Amino acid sequence: MADATRFGVSMNKDLLKSFDRLIKETGYRNRSEAIRDLIRERLVQKEWQLTNEETVGSITLVYSHDVHELTEALTALQHEYHKHVLSTMHIHLDKHNCLEVLVVKGRGNVIKKIADRLLSTRGVKHGKLTTTTTGRKIT
Repeated sequence: MADATRFGVSMNKDLLKSFDRLIKETGYRNRSEAIRDLIRERLVQKEWQLTNEETVGSITLVYSHDVHELTEALTALQHEYHKHVLSTMHIHLDKHNCLEVLVVKGRGNVIKKIADRLLSTRGVKHGKLTTTTTGRKIT
């Protein structure tokens, strides 16, 4: 990091001890790496708040394929947003339950709308939208 800037951070000793335990548990080599990742995480969150920015994410769904017409409804929604759904993966968890993961790309507010519609579909047991960034603005 030739253009790195050093700066100081003040914090309570107990907070620093907790932070040091956390970075050790997660495998960071030093505090600087951990702090950089925390800053990047906040920048990604901010990017998602700017709904006109292009973002990416994944939508994970767990559902019962026994629910009448659920598979068709989920597929129809994916086709409705085909420009935003980049990839899907479908896994049979057991005799009755499936896991589906969709990789999506587009404006944050559109991706959120897609996730909300999929997750609120009758028969979806659990799901989550995981948001991230295209990485263009993060160094």
